[in-house]
Amino acid sequence: MKTAVEELSPTRVKLTVEVPFEELGESLQAAYKKVAQQVRVPGFRPGKVPARIIEQRFGRAVVLEETLNDAVPKLYGQAVDASDIFPVSQPEIEVTKIEDGEQVEFTAEVDIRPNFDVPDFQGLEVTVPVAEVSDEDVDAQLDGLRQRFATLTGVERAAANGDYVVMDLAAAIDGVNIEEQQANDVSYEVGAGSVLQGLDDALVGMSAGDTKEFTTSLVGGENAGEEAVVTITIKSVKEKVLPELDDEFAQLASEFDSLDELKDSIREQARRNKLIDQVVQARENALDALLAKIDIPLPESALKAEVDSRKHNLEHQISESGLSKEAYFRLYQTTEEERYAEFDDNAAKALKTGFVLDKIVKAEELGVSEQELTNFVVRRAMQMNVAPNTLAQHLADNDQLTLAMVEIVRDKAKSVVGDAAKVTDEAGNEVDLKAIYTEINGEEPAEEDAEESVEDSADKPAEAEAAK
Repeated sequence: MKTAVEELSPTRVKLTVEVPFEELGESLQAAYKKVAQQVRVPGFRPGKVPARIIEQRFGRAVVLEETLNDAVPKLYGQAVDASDIFPVSQPEIEVTKIEDGEQVEFTAEVDIRPNFDVPDFQGLEVTVPVAEVSDEDVDAQLDGLRQRFATLTGVERAAANGDYVVMDLAAAIDGVNIEEQQANDVSYEVGAGSVLQGLDDALVGMSAGDTKEFTTSLVGGENAGEEAVVTITIKSVKEKVLPELDDEFAQLASEFDSLDELKDSIREQARRNKLIDQVVQARENALDALLAKIDIPLPESALKAEVDSRKHNLEHQISESGLSKEAYFRLYQTTEEERYAEFDDNAAKALKTGFVLDKIVKAEELGVSEQELTNFVVRRAMQMNVAPNTLAQHLADNDQLTLAMVEIVRDKAKSVVGDAAKVTDEAGNEVDLKAIYTEINGEEPAEEDAEESVEDSADKPAEAEAAK
């Protein structure tokens, strides 16, 4: 097989592949068998029709077509490997010459990863947040624990922001009640920011037994987007009561006997989290600094596919939420136009990032061990709240293990860039990432262990060590 590569643009090439006919022998035999299974010839059982009969009855062209259908995808893959290109789209293939018994020629136009060099990233200067833990940081964590153990107590007064109400809801359009928009005994925190516009304003000042109507646009169901009159009836008003900060609370919320011990544990975990954040920020900022030094043309087809994938995921999220588009974007305080503009920017950055990290993976000869893949699946399963075996089976059944391995080695490449950077915090102090690895793990880990230890620790909630 002979392959010639013509560069059509920095991101697109045309392969011209010439194949001697004898190299099609295996595919030719497979074609005869396939055609024999499909045709019916009197006197022959299905699949037992001789090759010469097939050619006499149906013509040589039928066999050649099946031969090329089987052979060309394989030959294209071999041509790609031999040409040392990195396709990022499906090829446009055209068979340009068939000389029966002599040779076959076809062309394949495909978008590719552009050629570029990764500049030296040793000593890139990056800044990360300071890792000092303030009293305010500890107080914030304590307040979060108090919120988790708060109780609701009924009050005989009008509702205010932060109170909880139990209410019945009903909606009507032109005086006709919408059954799917009715709900009873709904618990809601006043001021939480409902997607049902006007609800929070209506609830403030209402007391148990009060009824009020307001007009708004429905956010879900068959009548989403239509104007309706919503009726709310308050059944009860409750205020949130936080527990006192004392030793008794420490015993309730944690494994510690005193409030001072709980505070010390929270302070220690907060410092650990800030150190982990320094590592994560160092890697992200170093990669951003490296990307800023590289100008890469991006294949239009790959960029479009990336944007379309993000749009598809967004549409799925909106559909799963049960909200109208307007209500969904209002909930996230954005607009469809703003989100789509973000997709364009983020897709371009994601594509460029992948190209650069893949180059580093190859240059550094980074790989994935079986243990690393197992650890990845376990971490991801914990994040998704599914059993690791279930996720592993899903990845295997959907041919996604390769994608998982790509994600792992790209994370390793990002670590290589981050660890090579010169890191200082916002106060001007030098940050030693290796010293952070040692502090987190108690001893200096190997490079791949350091990567996993940071990811494992980053998955833990801030109060995990303190709260039961």
